[in-house]
Amino acid sequence: MYGVCGCCGALRPRYKRLVDNIFPEDSEDGLIKSNMEKLTFYALSAPEKLDRIGAYLSERLSRDVARHRYGYVCIAMEALDQLLMACHCQSINLFVESFLKMVAKLLESEKPHLQILGTNSFVKFANIEEDTPSYHRSYDFFVSRFSEMCHSSHDDVEIRTKIRMAGIKGLQGVVRKTVNDELQANIWDPQHMDKIVPSLLYNLQHVEETESRSPSPLQSTEKEKECPAELAERCLRELLGRAAYGNIKNAIKPVLMHLDNHSLWEPKTFAVRCFKIIMYSIQPQHSHLVIQQLLGHLDANSRSLATVRAGIVEVLSEAAVIAATGSVGPTVLELFNTLLRHLRLSIDYELTGSYDSTINIGTKIIKEHEERMFQEGIIKTIGSFARTLPTYQRSEVMLFIMGKVPLPSLHHQMDPGKMGENRNRLIQIMLLKSLLQVSMGFQCSNMLTALPNSFLDPLLSAVLMEDTEIRLLVLETLVCLIDRHGNRRKFSTISTVPDIAVLKLKVDKCSRQDTLFMKKHSQHLYRHIYLSCNDPSNTQAHYEAVYGLLVMISIELANEEVVVDLIRLVLAIQDMAINNEDNLPAYSRCAMHALCAAYLNLISQLTTVPAFCQHIHEVIEMRKKDAPYLLPEDVFSEKPRWSKSVEHTQSDLLFLQSKVSEVLGGSGYNSDRLSTPYVPQLTDEDRLSKRKSIGETISLQVEVESRNSPEKEERAPAEEITFETLKMAIDSVAVEEQERERRRQVVEKFQKAPFEEIAAHCGARATLLQSKLNQIFELTIRPPPSPSGTITAAYGQTPNHSIPVYEMKFPDLCVY
Repeated sequence: MYGVCGCCGALRPRYKRLVDNIFPEDSEDGLIKSNMEKLTFYALSAPEKLDRIGAYLSERLSRDVARHRYGYVCIAMEALDQLLMACHCQSINLFVESFLKMVAKLLESEKPHLQILGTNSFVKFANIEEDTPSYHRSYDFFVSRFSEMCHSSHDDVEIRTKIRMAGIKGLQGVVRKTVNDELQANIWDPQHMDKIVPSLLYNLQHVEETESRSPSPLQSTEKEKECPAELAERCLRELLGRAAYGNIKNAIKPVLMHLDNHSLWEPKTFAVRCFKIIMYSIQPQHSHLVIQQLLGHLDANSRSLATVRAGIVEVLSEAAVIAATGSVGPTVLELFNTLLRHLRLSIDYELTGSYDSTINIGTKIIKEHEERMFQEGIIKTIGSFARTLPTYQRSEVMLFIMGKVPLPSLHHQMDPGKMGENRNRLIQIMLLKSLLQVSMGFQCSNMLTALPNSFLDPLLSAVLMEDTEIRLLVLETLVCLIDRHGNRRKFSTISTVPDIAVLKLKVDKCSRQDTLFMKKHSQHLYRHIYLSCNDPSNTQAHYEAVYGLLVMISIELANEEVVVDLIRLVLAIQDMAINNEDNLPAYSRCAMHALCAAYLNLISQLTTVPAFCQHIHEVIEMRKKDAPYLLPEDVFSEKPRWSKSVEHTQSDLLFLQSKVSEVLGGSGYNSDRLSTPYVPQLTDEDRLSKRKSIGETISLQVEVESRNSPEKEERAPAEEITFETLKMAIDSVAVEEQERERRRQVVEKFQKAPFEEIAAHCGARATLLQSKLNQIFELTIRPPPSPSGTITAAYGQTPNHSIPVYEMKFPDLCVY
C-alpha cells in the first residue's frame, strides 16, 4: 500500500508537486524559499498553468482554514502574493479569480488576524496594474466586508483599532483598483458610495484628540498617521480627488445623510471639518457642485430645527470661503435667492411660532433666540460668499437683494395688519443687514455703472423711514459703498482732529467717472443727508454714520464743485439746528452743531486754504472756551454732555456762511454758489416715504413742466403757500436758486422719466407748433386770385394741385 501511494505521488502533475514542496513539515519554519523560486520559474515558463496553480493553492488554503492550521494559511497567502507580484501576462485574470476567492475566505473568518491577513493581500493586489481588463470581476463583497470592518466593535481596543485600519486600507484598495478602470465595477454607484463614505466618516468622527486640527495631513505626526481617523481622512481625500464632474453628487450625498443620521449639524465642528476636507480635495472647478448640494439639503431641511439649519448654513459659509477662486458656476443668484428665501421663512417661523402655515397643537416648539442665530448665520454666509465674487457680480447681487426689500413704494405691496408690519420690519432689517455685508470691501472704478438708479433710488428712500435701525443700516451701507480705500475705520468716531496728517488717509484724484456720478446723484445724496439729520430719534450712531458719509464723499468723490456743495449742505444743517422749526430736542441740536464742527474742521484741512482753516479754528476755540457742548468731544462721549442753552447760541460760536464764502471765494472757489443757502426740493420718493412731512415743511411742490408747455397757458402751476414761499418772494438770491433748481428738475425729468411721458409732453408742444405752422403755410402757399376775383375751375371738378408736404399722412413709425 505504501509503495503504491508513493508511486501514485510521483505520477501527480508537476504544478501540484511544486506547490506541495513549498510547504514545510512544520508551519513555524515558514515558506521554503528555494522551492518557491522553482514554482515561480515554472509559472513564468508555463503561464497557462497559473489558473491551476491558483485553484490548487485555494483548495489547500480552504482545507487549512477548516482545520485551523493557520500557519499553513499564512504560507499559502505568502506564496499567492509572490506569484501575483511576479506574473504579468494575459492569463493573470484566471489566477486572480482564485486569489480573490482565497481573500474572501479569509475575510469571512471570525479570526481578526485572518481578516487582517486577507486585507493585506488584497491591498498588495490593488497596487498591481493589470495588462488586460476584466469584464466579469465584482468587488461588491469586498466593499461590504471592508465597510463592516470599519465599524468593528471588538472588545479589545487594540484589536478593534487594527481591524478598523484594515477595513480602511481595504476600501482604499478597492477605490484604487476600480476608480480609473471604466471596464471594472463602477465604484461611484450609490450602492457603493453609501457604504464607503459613511465608513470613512465614522472613523473620522471618532478622533481621540480633543483639539481640532488642520485638515492638511502634512501637519500631523507619524503617531497620528497610525490612527484610524488619520488613515480615513487620507482615504477620503484620495477618493474625492479622483471624483469626476458626474460623480460629485454621489460622493457628497452620503456625507449629508451621515450628518443627518448622527445629528452632527448642531455642534457644527465635525460638519465644518468634513466639508473643509471635501472642498480642499475635489478639483477646484467642481466647487460649485458642492454648493448646490448644500443648498438643496438646506431646502430639504426647511422645517428642521433652527440649530440644524444653522449648522448647514455655517458649513455653506465655510465652503464659500474656500471656493474663492470664482468657480461659482451658474449658482450665484440661485445661492442668494435660496438664502434670502430661508431668511424670510425663519422670520415667519419666529413670528408665528410654528413651522406650518397655521398653528397646530403638537408642532415643534420654536425658540426665538435660535431663529435669530440662524438669521445671523445666513447674513454672515451672504457676506462671506459675496466677498469671493468679482465687482460686477457683487453689483448684481446688491441690486438683487435691494429688489427684495419691501419698501413703502409703488413697486412693493406691504403686508397689512400688526403682524404684517412686524414681518415687513424684520424682513427690511435682515435684508439690509445682508446688503451691508455684501457692500463691505466693495471697490469699483466706475460707480456710475456699478450703482445704477434702480439700486440707489430705493436705497436712499429707506433713509427717510421712521425705523431708526433701518436708517442706520442704510447710512452704513452707503459709507461702505463709497469707501474704496479703507478710510472709513479712521472716522468711526466724530472728533475735531487738529492735524489730519496723523490719519494717513489714502486719497486719489477724483476721476472722470466719479465726476459724472456726482453730477447725476449729488443732489439726491445731499437731500437725503439733510433730511436724515432732521429726526428727533437719531442717536450717536446715526450722526457718526452721517459724518462718515460726508467724509467719504469728500475723500473719494470730491472735486471743487462737490466741496462747495458739501460746505453749503453742512451750513444748512447748522441753520436747521438754529431755527429748530421741527422742535428737535436739545441733544439733537447739539449733535448737529458738533457734526458740523467736525466736518468743517476736516474739509478745511483738505482744501488747505489758510483763511478758511483759520476761521474754522477760531470758532472751534471759542466753543471750547464758552460752549463745549457744541463740540463732538462732549456730545459724542461715553457720557454725553449737552445744554438747553443751545437755543441762545451767539453768532461768534457759529460758522458764518458769509465769512466762509469770502475766504473761499478769494482762493478761486465759486463765491456766488457758496453764498447761496442750500434748499432741498421735494421729490416723488419723499412723498412715498413715511417721513414726507419733513420734506413738505422745507420745500415747495413745484411743477416739473417747462414754462413753455401748452398746459401752462390753460392753468397756472399749483403752489403751496408756506413760510418758505413768503421768504423766497422777498429774497432775490433764493429766487435765482429756485430757478436753477427748476431747470435742474427739468433736466432730471428728461433723464429719468419714462419715454411715454416725455413723448406725450413733447407731443403737446409739437401740436401747438404745428398749428402755428399751418397758419403760416396758409398765408404763404394760398393761390393768387383770378382777375375776376374768383378761382376758375371746371364745374363739378376740384382744383388740380399737389398736396403740401405738411398735410401728407406718414406712418406713425416714421414720425417722432
